[in-house]
Amino acid sequence: MKKISELKERKTTRRATRNFDSEGRRIYDEFEYYLPYKADFPRSDRQREWAKVIDMLPLFLIFLFIFKQNPFFSFLFSIPSVIIIGSITETLWGTTLGKKIFKMVVIDDFGNFPDFVKSLKRNFLCLSNFYPSFSEYTIKNVAFGTQTFFRTDLSMHINNKLCKTYIVKENQIPEIRKLLNHKTLD
Repeated sequence: MKKISELKERKTTRRATRNFDSEGRRIYDEFEYYLPYKADFPRSDRQREWAKVIDMLPLFLIFLFIFKQNPFFSFLFSIPSVIIIGSITETLWGTTLGKKIFKMVVIDDFGNFPDFVKSLKRNFLCLSNFYPSFSEYTIKNVAFGTQTFFRTDLSMHINNKLCKTYIVKENQIPEIRKLLNHKTLD
């Protein structure tokens, strides 16, 4: 059975040559190559960060107002709660409340919802995702010249790499399943 990590996408690139045809049109060379299938989508890190906040917010409020905990303990108690509840919902439906709002689904390397143990491991490892990386970037513009800024990025993919799971958009599922079921001729 095929795995998502084994899927390849065929890409074609056209590169202009120095030659022209008899009508004066430039002649292009075409190159074909295969790249690993890219299951992620644009802005996935930001959407996943917000999905995690949305998942934690109701639990935080429950601990704060119903169980009358102070905000610090409400936050601390909501972390293991969101890990356990997230693992259960990802196993059953492939998503959590926050991911559902952003139309994201968690799948394993075979295109199925992860089992409970894999999902629990994945959600526990998400704590390592919040280790920030700091970088510096420079922008040049006419009005202010060169400006240097600092950026903090949260890496939202370490847990998925270790568990061989993928966060994909709901509309990607049919394409992925089609690619996984496609028979290749050797």
